[in-house]
Amino acid sequence: MLYTNDVRRTQVLLEDSQHRALLSLSRRTGRGLSELIRGAIDRLLGGEKTATPSRKLSDIRALARDPGGPLARDHDRALYGKGS
Repeated sequence: MLYTNDVRRTQVLLEDSQHRALLSLSRRTGRGLSELIRGAIDRLLGGEKTATPSRKLSDIRALARDPGGPLARDHDRALYGKGS
């Protein structure tokens, strides 16, 4: 994984239902659990950061898995951060 900033390893305990929901979201979006959790924390702390290289790569993988899905319809935003 490519990180653009310093990172710290943190252990988080999740309820079974939270973990199952995150795994399901991860499969649907092609984003890893850590990436989903970091995104949720960013939104909680004041807004989502712009797409990072690792986010763009996960979006490309999601496009390949679901060519008719929402990322495929709005691929410019997903890949380049631009409006459709």
